[in-house]
Amino acid sequence: MAEQTSRQPGPKKRAPSFLKRLLVFLLVAAVAVGAVAAVVFRDRLNIDSIRRWFQYRTLLRNDSGQAESFVYDGNIEDAFAALDNDLLVCSGNAISLYSGSGTRYISQSAAMEHPVVNSNGALAVVYDAGGSSLCVLGERSLIWSADDLETVLSARLNKNGQLTVVTQPSGYRSAVTVYSASYEPVMTVNLSSALAMDAALSDDGRTLAILTVGQEGGAFATTLEFYSMTYSAGEFTPDLTCSLGGAVALDIRHTSSLLWCLEEQGLSVVDHEGNTYTASWASRYLRQYTLGGDGFAAVLVSRHRSGSQAELLIINEQGETDTLPVTEQVLAVSAAGRYVAVLTADRLDIYTSDLKLYSSLDGTQGARNALMLDNGSAILLAADTASFYVP
Repeated sequence: MAEQTSRQPGPKKRAPSFLKRLLVFLLVAAVAVGAVAAVVFRDRLNIDSIRRWFQYRTLLRNDSGQAESFVYDGNIEDAFAALDNDLLVCSGNAISLYSGSGTRYISQSAAMEHPVVNSNGALAVVYDAGGSSLCVLGERSLIWSADDLETVLSARLNKNGQLTVVTQPSGYRSAVTVYSASYEPVMTVNLSSALAMDAALSDDGRTLAILTVGQEGGAFATTLEFYSMTYSAGEFTPDLTCSLGGAVALDIRHTSSLLWCLEEQGLSVVDHEGNTYTASWASRYLRQYTLGGDGFAAVLVSRHRSGSQAELLIINEQGETDTLPVTEQVLAVSAAGRYVAVLTADRLDIYTSDLKLYSSLDGTQGARNALMLDNGSAILLAADTASFYVP
């Protein structure tokens, strides 16, 4: 007789408990609220806001986001720069670095008649224009210095920390020396027929751009020369030469592939093949400018030399321009990262590069200058005090 196998009924499925259903509901609601917040506050809730939280989490601020002001050693006419989210102050007799709370990390005596500072964000070079000294600062300390150079005309750092210095040595009209990130000279271009007014190594370290001035047909002429970095000795000749006309360059910036050159009445953006994109404001006066933004320049122009009516122009790499009318007297314009700061008599406005208002701070009376940081924060400078604003 065959055995009969009894089959045991399986366990009954239990309906989800009330607690599980509640957790699922709360999770769905949180995702929905987060999605709505991401849309509504998409310009405020980004990686920069996270960076600001970590960088300034110990900094005491008021409800508006402004920290208490502190006294700096110098005056409003000094040279200022943002260095790794700190404030660098360069006067004729001192170089100082302050944190957002006013803690002084660097206090170095100096003797400079015309102090100039150039920063790549993490490092800064300070030099005496027309003098013989310069120094490189970073990580809240002095990294390297030299005091035996011959008539320094310009000094710039690229993103990799490589240094380019323009001097007027004996025997040549000018010389451009490129230093490695450890500040060893690796290439020197000596110029005997033209005067180098400025020079900058590309951010990738592959191309040196030199801006020279001379005469063509009896007229003043500005020329841009590109050199490949061969890191070898000998006489160097440019791989490419571009004429920029008779205008005097006020400032330059060299990214990995583009040379930005700002003049009194226009901006030229030149790639390493010689293709040039331009923007012009020939019928207007240049009031303020900055080349500090990522992929854009910001200039303030107006139809009159004085007055409150002006226009803020945001110019991209192709020379295309966005315009924002301004109806108040502008004291300072500064750009870093994707942000541009506009300081008026009683307010600081921070815009993104597409001219959308990112943040505003009212009640800035006394502030006469502003420095934009690439994390969306700004530094306000008064006659002898400074304060950090963190949106």
